[in-house]
Order: sequence, then C-alpha cells, then structure tokens
Amino acid sequence: MAKRVAVIDIGSNSVRMVIYEKTSRFAFHILHEAKSRVRISENAYQNGGSLQQIPMQRAFEALEDFLTIISSFKARKTLCVATSALRDAPNQKEFINRIKNSLGLNIKVIDGQREAYLGAIACANLLPEQENALSIDIGGGSTEFSLINKKDINANISLNLGTVRLKELFFDFNDIEGAKKYIDLQLSQLDGIDVSTIIGIGGTFRAISYAILSNSGYPLDKLHAYEPNYDDFHMLLSKILDSDENNLKKLGIKNSRFDVIKPGALILLRVFKKFKIKELITSGVGVREGAFLADLLRTSRDKFPANYNTSVRYILDSHIDNQAHSNQLNRVAKELFDLTHKELNIDKKYRYELAIAAKLCMSGSTIHYYSYNKHSYELIEDALEFGFTHKEIVLIATLARYSKRKLPSSSHVDDFKSLLPDTNQLNALSYLLSLSVALLSHQPRNIDFALSFENSELKIESKNSLYLAKENIKKLENLKNSNIDISFL
Repeated sequence: MAKRVAVIDIGSNSVRMVIYEKTSRFAFHILHEAKSRVRISENAYQNGGSLQQIPMQRAFEALEDFLTIISSFKARKTLCVATSALRDAPNQKEFINRIKNSLGLNIKVIDGQREAYLGAIACANLLPEQENALSIDIGGGSTEFSLINKKDINANISLNLGTVRLKELFFDFNDIEGAKKYIDLQLSQLDGIDVSTIIGIGGTFRAISYAILSNSGYPLDKLHAYEPNYDDFHMLLSKILDSDENNLKKLGIKNSRFDVIKPGALILLRVFKKFKIKELITSGVGVREGAFLADLLRTSRDKFPANYNTSVRYILDSHIDNQAHSNQLNRVAKELFDLTHKELNIDKKYRYELAIAAKLCMSGSTIHYYSYNKHSYELIEDALEFGFTHKEIVLIATLARYSKRKLPSSSHVDDFKSLLPDTNQLNALSYLLSLSVALLSHQPRNIDFALSFENSELKIESKNSLYLAKENIKKLENLKNSNIDISFL
C-alpha cells in the first residue's frame, strides 16, 4: 500500500477528503482533511432522485480543489466512494463520466450494505471494544446500521432514510406526522434486533454530542469515543425539534446544520423509541476511515492484529527515538505493578494504562527535551485517538505528565476528577511509573537488575552500582499511604 493515501467520500450532504500517511505497516495518522457542504442531493428527491445541475457543479468544483490538495501532498493513491445520492440518481453516469473525463478521478458508487460495513469496520477497529452494539450512520439520503460485537460485524442494513431526503419530502411541508410514519416504516426492517448500545456515526449524532460536551463542563475536548448521557441526549433531541433557529444556536447547534438537524433528531428519537438504549458512544470515524482500513487491512480480514493499537504505534514510530528504552520502561513498569499492586490497593485493570504510559512517557522529548513531560502529556491526550476510552486516555496522559518526580497535582486531579481513578490509586500508579524511569536512569542496553517484593520491601539486585537510579529514587515524591521500603542488594 502507498505511504500516503487520499480518501474522498461523496455523500448526499457533504463531500469530504482526508489524506493519511502510514508510519509503519498498520500505523497511520492524518496529514490533511477538507470538507465542502456541496449538498449534491439538493432538490433531487423532489425530482425522482435525479441530480440537479447546480449541485453537480458545486461538487465538481470541490473535487477539483480536493485533487489539487492531494497532489500537493504527493499522495500516491486516491480512493473515492460515493453513497446514497449517486446510487439513487438515474443520471449518476452523467456526473461520474464528467468527473473521470475532466479530472481523471474514478468514483466508486457503493451500495448501502457496503456503506454500512465500511462505517462499521471503522468503529470496530478504532473505538474501544463494544459487545452487542448497533452503529447508526445518518446521512443525507440514507441511514446505515450494523451490529458490532467486539471486532465482528454482522447484519449490515441500509434504509432510504436521510436528513435531506426527509427535509425535502416532509419537513419542507411541515408534515412531521408523515415523517414519523415514514421513519417507523423504514425502521421495521430492524425488527428482531435487540441492542442496548448505540454507536453514532455521522454529522447529526456528532453535532448533538458536541453540543452536550461543550455545555456540560466535560474536561476533555475530544469527540471520538465520547459517551454522552442518554437522558441528556434524549432531552436535547426533543428540544431541537421544538426550536427555531435562534434557539438551535443557544442549544449549541452550528448554523451549517440548522436545515437538517431536525430530520436527523427525529430519526434518532424514533430509533431510541424502538430499542431500549442504555449507552451511547460517539464515533469520530466513518465511511472514509472504513474505506482506508479496508485497503490497509485487506490481507488481515479487515482487522488489526491482536493486541495492536494503531495510535500507540504511530506515536512510537514518530516520537520515540529510543524504542529499546521505551520497551524496557514498559517491562519494568508491568513488573513493578505485578509485584506491588495488592500492597498498594491498585485495581488490576489499570495495569494496561500503566504499561502504555511507560511506553509513551518519553514521546514529548522529540518536541522539546527540557519540557518533555508536558509535551508527552499533550501529545498523548491529542494523538492517542483510536481504541481508547476517554478515561484511559486521560489516565495514560496524566501518568506520562508526572513520570519524573512529583505526584499528580491537586489542581490537575480536580480538573479531570470525573475521568481519573481515586487519588490513592492514581498516586500509586504515578509513583510506579516514576520509579521505573528512575531505575532505568542509566539506560542500559539490557535490564541489569532483578526485582523482588516481600514484607512491604522492594528489593533491587544488581551486579552494577545503579548510582543514578539510587540518586533519582531519593528525589521521588513519596506515597503518603504506603509503607513500601526500597533496598539495593
């Protein structure tokens, strides 16, 4: 696969483009992203689905500019998929041929099941694992559903149910009851499905999630993997349906979504009514990421290898110069955890976050060595994007920030209290990581000490002096609720 790949997604409402760069076999990051709200399906549903000339011209000009951007980044491969608006259009070939002949871009029109599947593989690979969840991707012309159980995807379903379609067929005529009947009739194709978790893909779900996130004092400014409260979400949906444009703005809805947010909100309300939903998860990824992953993972059944995380690998590839040292920190931190977690009353589930923090805690040194802890924290909080919950991200970033001498500050803990473990466990984890860093101060080619723990005493045995380790351990802020002693043999 080419090192740089561009993906274009032509939807009913917007045309989006993203350029990815691989840093190793399965690791990647985004180089550039662009979006244009060309509304290619404008007035199509009132005209038998046929694309109209003005919207097609807007789409042509947006694609022309996208290709200029792609060329500037020297991407070697471009994947372009089109969804509901083009697959429904009797005159789709007119547009496709014009784009191919004038711009040299091949558009692949995908069917609804493929569209659902691409969104689902993005969620299955790039969100924390979920059991028995239903993804929903509300587009302009159609809505896609897939059943996701951990990494497995089942029952890809596409319905002729979209925000622009409903707007032009019902909302423009103030026929809300007709819209409800139409939605419920379409949703009858989901009869027999039993789920309690919804994974929301697409602009409608993200817009509502972002409005809740922005107005709730939530401590992390990250939409992907955000889990909004169901009652808050449901209440906001109801308010949206009863709001004029002025009130929509007060609710936190952006101007660009005013004309399609109500149809999207109604679809979600009818979906919620059909299922007994308990949990909601916001996905920042969808068809574009799915198209990229289908190409990237085509030899591995559209799944990353077991115990592999692409965001961790990207940070290691791009920001860790001494990966041998990173691996040693990871190994020592896990060993210290295994020896002491019972004594320190740390839940075993936090071993994973400690191990990742140990691997990545030096990542900020490539930005500025003398403030690497601060930069490691910011880098991890931003770039540890895929496969982690917000609680995991904040904990890993916090441990990296305080991996030198001091325990997490009270102000930091207060800022992120809702996403962090209790203070005693957090401090214990922070101490173990700082202790790992201190023990490896001399950065040996191979770990040259052995650890053992008995009767609240951590014993460190080595043939070498470990002078720097001893010196740096003395500088560590001690745990207040621990009686652990450290001795060198």
